[in-house]
Amino acid sequence: MTNVRILPPAAKYFKKLKDKKLKKLYLDAINAITLDPTIGEEKTGDLSGVRGYDIYYNRINYELAYTVEYVQKEDSDEVEAVIIIMAGTRENFYDELKRYWK
Repeated sequence: MTNVRILPPAAKYFKKLKDKKLKKLYLDAINAITLDPTIGEEKTGDLSGVRGYDIYYNRINYELAYTVEYVQKEDSDEVEAVIIIMAGTRENFYDELKRYWK
């Protein structure tokens, strides 16, 4: 089973989130990511190594940024953990993520 670690910016956002349907959408997204870590779009440039997953709810685009840690096994890499970096609305999301990720 894949471990999931949630970093402080994402944990703070999830704690403040009141909408139960949106919270469930985020939980479903995290479950989908643990099943297939390559499901999100890989970012480039300053954010290389980070993947983004889009969630659409009430005509608003929400984002979930994560990265994957791999463990080297004999013949292949195996996923050790999915690290949820940040979550929030699309507005200014990647600017905030770049500031945090540095």
